[in-house]
Amino acid sequence: MNKPFATMNTGKNSQSPLPTKTPRNVLILLCLLYLLLYIDRVNIGILAPLIRADLGLSNTQMGMVFSAFSIPYAFFQLFGGWLADRFGARLVLATCCVIAAISTVLTGLTGGFISLIAARIALGFGEGPAFPTATRAMSTWTPAEKWGFAQGITHSCARIGNAITPPLVAGILIFASWRTSFILLGSITFLWSLAWLFYFRDDPKTHKSISAGDLARLPKPAVKEKTKRKVPYLRLARHILPVTMVDFCYGWTLWLFLSWIPTFFFENYGLNLRDTALFSAGVLFAGVIGDTLGGILSDSILRRTGSLLIARRSVLVLGFSGAALFLIPVILIPDLTVSAICLSLAFFFAELIVAPIWAVPMDIAPRYAGSASGMMNFGFGLAGLVSPASFGYFVDLTGSWVMPFIGSILLLLIGAILAARLRPDRQFTG
Repeated sequence: MNKPFATMNTGKNSQSPLPTKTPRNVLILLCLLYLLLYIDRVNIGILAPLIRADLGLSNTQMGMVFSAFSIPYAFFQLFGGWLADRFGARLVLATCCVIAAISTVLTGLTGGFISLIAARIALGFGEGPAFPTATRAMSTWTPAEKWGFAQGITHSCARIGNAITPPLVAGILIFASWRTSFILLGSITFLWSLAWLFYFRDDPKTHKSISAGDLARLPKPAVKEKTKRKVPYLRLARHILPVTMVDFCYGWTLWLFLSWIPTFFFENYGLNLRDTALFSAGVLFAGVIGDTLGGILSDSILRRTGSLLIARRSVLVLGFSGAALFLIPVILIPDLTVSAICLSLAFFFAELIVAPIWAVPMDIAPRYAGSASGMMNFGFGLAGLVSPASFGYFVDLTGSWVMPFIGSILLLLIGAILAARLRPDRQFTG
């Protein structure tokens, strides 16, 4: 008879002192979550030209559809963090993905402007609590010294979702309609929720495959305290507000890339849908590299200097400044190749921001990681309410893409200034 697994949690003394792959598997599941949710979020941007033609929508109306997602999304950045701290990541994330799956399927069944907005609002309800809740899971399942890496790798998977969506959707369109693509992609998201419920546990100590070696490396605060501890919202919000403002500046430009870059190539350079998908995928893939490198770079600086101030601030300022610099040629040089290269570089630098800015709430308030990250990402959600609709309106108003890009450059520069003043080294005590 084979010897029982050493990692089975049959008692405290039976746990192996050696680390297992269980924390890594949890991180892999979270990476898949980010990938799938971003596919569900950005697929409408790839399909926008077809949807506009089929439903008879203007750029302004399409911008309103893009922004509709952020109405509940922004709200749930605040409320969703509380849900995570209160009820745990297992239940909340499973519920989020079920709602996201249903709303994605319903997007493919819409018949006009109003129903399309309603489906996007429903998707915002599903995705709103997801990332603050995932941060809650990371704060208990990832060693503190790897928080920057965990945020970087999960968000890089989100950008992989961005990058593969154009060719993925283009491939589906070969044998199916744009409506069918939403139905297929929503169904895959539902399968993730089942896998999450089966594998994940809120408290690492209760997972059947955890070891003593794993628990020794994971953060010490117990998850069981989440239902007993009241979150000091007002004091925490004041502490996180500077990070929220920085995230708004980042979010403004990210929504540009997620919502309008495919349409920019399609309309500004007269590309067909296949070439639009190719150029869009190239631009968005640069974000994958930026996300991953941003987390690795921030954690590396932290290990070498021991300073959270230097590790987080320096990467944030570099990301904002580089993104602003490379957006300038896009509006000055009307050339497809120059635009594609510079947009890729701008997106690369913008995505350097992601890992450190998501790590900052964990640095500041590790006991309230879900709520703090939600308050931070409220800035991103608020930007999503304004940025996509503003882009569509100004393109229709001026017949040019120059003004929206100028707005993004200015906000990136403001973001660099604000990021240089952040204090991730001042931990919240509440």
